[in-house]
Amino acid sequence: MIYAFKIGFLDVRWVDIVDILLVSVLIYQVYKLLKGSVAVRVLIGFLVLYLIYLIVRAAEMELLAGILGQFMGVGVLAAIIIFSQEIRKFLLILGKSTFRQDGILKSIMIWKRKEEKEQFNITPVIEAAKSLSATNTGALIVFSKNSELKFYADTGDLMDAVVSKRLLISIFNKHSPLHDGAIILFKNRIKAARCILPVSERELPAQYGMRHRAAMGMSEATDTLTMIISEETGQISIARNGVIDSNLLIPEIRKRINSYLSEAKQEKETEEANLEVAS
Repeated sequence: MIYAFKIGFLDVRWVDIVDILLVSVLIYQVYKLLKGSVAVRVLIGFLVLYLIYLIVRAAEMELLAGILGQFMGVGVLAAIIIFSQEIRKFLLILGKSTFRQDGILKSIMIWKRKEEKEQFNITPVIEAAKSLSATNTGALIVFSKNSELKFYADTGDLMDAVVSKRLLISIFNKHSPLHDGAIILFKNRIKAARCILPVSERELPAQYGMRHRAAMGMSEATDTLTMIISEETGQISIARNGVIDSNLLIPEIRKRINSYLSEAKQEKETEEANLEVAS
């Protein structure tokens, strides 16, 4: 048996190092696949619980290890149900990439196609926000930089339309059947309208209504930026990472949206560079 090194009583083999690296790559790719959705938090919680189970079993705490072992057995079935859409997407991507002539390693590493670089034009959104704010028309707009948020998009009406000022104003018109709920923007397109967002259970000031609570809940559950236009006051607010900033001016709103979307571009360039190095 060929050993790489020893850590106390633990003998580390070269195959163990390769095993750890492969598992790390697999977990990272799964994280990228789920990034931007609420499922990633479930995955992290499941991995933490599994790590605790391994530690307890290694420490020979039989009673706790038995309880966690039973839970892990059921947890695998629960994970399959929870991540059924993501598992299907992964298998489809793997099936498409397996028979390419790019090499096995590259086929495994590249799970997503390189999408065309498209600069998000936020001007129609800003112009629509001005008009909606001036007429005290309520609106809830979700910007996503990483994913289509299919879980939330499926709760509303799918559109996949190009973003335009007139379309946004039409959607949030008080007499429109689509005005109630949120719209989801991803890559210069309106993916869906009339979407239902998770409502935050935190204590919020009395002046915040259901739109603000939904925006807060969305910012807590996903890596998104949400714009809220109050129907009572016409004030524009931004929610991100569980924080709402209210009564913002148009230049500040534009700056924050551009900053959020630029983070996505930087992350994408970093991922593409890592994929090229790995392949």
